[in-house]
Amino acid sequence: MEIEQILWTDKGWSLITPCKLGEKAQLVLVFFSSKLVSGNELKPIGELSRLYPNAYIFGCSTAGEIQSDGVFDESIAATAIFFEDTKFVYTNTKIKDMTESFRSGEILAKSIEHENLVHVFVLSDGLSVNGSELVRGLTNNLPSHVTITGGLAGDGPDFKKTYIYCDSQPESNKIGIIGFYGKKLKVGYGSLGGWDPFGPERIVTSSNGNILYELDGRSALDLYKTYLGEYAKDLPAMGLLFPLSIRTKNSDEAIVRTILAIREEDKGMVFAGDVPEGSYARFMKANVERLIDGSHFAANICLNALDNIEPQLTILISCVGRKLVLKQRIEEEVEAVRDVLGKNSALTGFYSYGEIAPFKPGAPCRLHNQTMTITSFSEG
Repeated sequence: MEIEQILWTDKGWSLITPCKLGEKAQLVLVFFSSKLVSGNELKPIGELSRLYPNAYIFGCSTAGEIQSDGVFDESIAATAIFFEDTKFVYTNTKIKDMTESFRSGEILAKSIEHENLVHVFVLSDGLSVNGSELVRGLTNNLPSHVTITGGLAGDGPDFKKTYIYCDSQPESNKIGIIGFYGKKLKVGYGSLGGWDPFGPERIVTSSNGNILYELDGRSALDLYKTYLGEYAKDLPAMGLLFPLSIRTKNSDEAIVRTILAIREEDKGMVFAGDVPEGSYARFMKANVERLIDGSHFAANICLNALDNIEPQLTILISCVGRKLVLKQRIEEEVEAVRDVLGKNSALTGFYSYGEIAPFKPGAPCRLHNQTMTITSFSEG
């Protein structure tokens, strides 16, 4: 595998690594600020097509771009890749609204060849998709040995419009996947949070998919506003700092859920993934040191899955809520990953509205919020 990285800022494109791939590049991953999209164009990306004329360009808008050891805003992080022994295919689909999430996953999973398929990487619009249902649609229609990771596109802290880029132009209401094939490709992954629960555990007494209405028979939105106090006026963005921990009756393993929108008309709270009736919910708050430690432990899980072989390429997908909490210390969670994975792994990625991965090797794929999710690749 050969990799090179470049970064666009308001000063133009700059090299992170020597530029040498050119026509050899097969795939370019791009993570970009939604503020750079004008109409249906992301103008700075045209240079990538000239630099890498034979590559498929795939990526999404973000709440912050990760490239090498840095975290950037209003930039384009581009990583060009040449695989020695790995083949890949790509496909995408449009989605009208959240009700089509499962069906969209099903369509994507069935549209690629399954023989010798090793891994699927998925990027989705971050506002029009129920991430839990999307994951379910994918996992139900892919071979059980195929791993899935990815994330939901972001729009900074604004929650207005997100974009997927599939080789032509940025589009909303879209989901794309890449399927990787090859016996020499090794994939590692890990996902951890670091948020602290507080207050009593409550029962979800009324919900519909990813829309929460009641906790313990009370309006969840009113309860949430009570906890937030003066910060309630800044919902849904302020909800990123106080996510919910959700666990089912039959599991001690909790999933973190974060708010995408609130609906005052019916007191509904729209989350990035399902909040099932009968499950247990608990409010959470930030602990800066534990968030950074969570990134460190996620990297260790990922490295163990690779049998402690230093990866060549690593994609970091972390939640926008973590970025808002860590503020000027945000690069520390990237540095924590670097410390574990080694100096030679090319790091790229973005801050998202949802992260897709198993908790650990062998576990089922899930949608997460407020986690650092790591996917590493190595050929050999």
